Amino acid sequence: MISDDLLDTYHQRIEKGEIRSDSGQQAVAEVLHSLNDELVQVAGETGGFSSVLKSLFGGAQSKPKPRGIYIYGPPGRGKSMLMDLFYETTPVAKRRRVHVHPFMQEVQQKLHKWRQEGGGKQSEEPLPRLAREIAETSSLLCFDEFQVEAVVDAMILRRLFEAMFECGVTVVATSNTAPDDLYAGGLQRERFIPFIELLKEEMQVVELASETDYRRDRLKSVGVYHSPLGAEAQAALEEAFERLTDGDDGEADSVVVHGRTIIVPQAARGVAYFPFTELCEKPLGPADYWSIACQYQTVIVSDIPFFQPSDRNIAKRFATLIETLYEQKTKLVCSAAALPDHLYPDGDGSAIFTRVASRLEEMQSEEYLSAPHSPATAKAA
Repeated sequence: MISDDLLDTYHQRIEKGEIRSDSGQQAVAEVLHSLNDELVQVAGETGGFSSVLKSLFGGAQSKPKPRGIYIYGPPGRGKSMLMDLFYETTPVAKRRRVHVHPFMQEVQQKLHKWRQEGGGKQSEEPLPRLAREIAETSSLLCFDEFQVEAVVDAMILRRLFEAMFECGVTVVATSNTAPDDLYAGGLQRERFIPFIELLKEEMQVVELASETDYRRDRLKSVGVYHSPLGAEAQAALEEAFERLTDGDDGEADSVVVHGRTIIVPQAARGVAYFPFTELCEKPLGPADYWSIACQYQTVIVSDIPFFQPSDRNIAKRFATLIETLYEQKTKLVCSAAALPDHLYPDGDGSAIFTRVASRLEEMQSEEYLSAPHSPATAKAA
């Protein structure tokens, strides 16, 4: 048995006042802790991935791998926080945590590369091959904000997950959506049902039942729109980053879009921090903003300026950014030179900016702050 690291850490955070005691979170923490116990036992008895392969191809039978866990519930209840605790305290060395959006990008890029290299005539199916590659480096795979929006992704995930499970990979996922409600109302949903059944067979489904939306409360307490610019607004953004990341200082991150890498200056726990110049004074487009909006639950943008007629292209990028964040229900915390209606007061382009101002106002509302993040997995148009 492993030590009570996860539960100890959770209770220590409560004692320090960093989080509140929550019976729903406690129940999920106990399930995650039990999974850690099972993972350690299996690792000790099987000797890892090589023994799993032996059992698959006729060698000595190993103990069945533990079922993964699918944690679902409304946004802001602490699912990501518990995933962080699990990931940070598990003794499993070969593990990876990833958002489903960049994971699917990686999968599709690798499949495309293999098709080009083999001319479509490989003797081996690519998805089982990819599953073995994943298993060799990650016997534990953690997905935050698991969501599937496109049936083509569902078909890939179904076959890939089947192969990963056969290779002994354990999957833990958080989602705002119960498995049975994934892709609800989508086209050709009947083709999606087998993937849902696979998830329920291979993963323990656990609801995080809590009445409190902690993320919304934190956003409301720190404020999401800070104007005018200055030391006070900057301090507010720094406080927002600290509170939304549970005190994590963060580090540079990256988003890969069509082979290009966008540097994120500071990121942690689903929160990304950008100066306005990095987002809107560089040649970024809809696909770039879409990828950022999918990968992060909250985006903090500092120093949004007044716009002049000479800033038309910059203003257009900013308008695209805001519309994209809005569509994905990514939360925005920002500092700006003026209130939304006064950011682009006169000149060519100011008339169409009224829609941007309206979006900025709506993104401060309690309804928007309570809305679940909706990171689409299909490619941006």
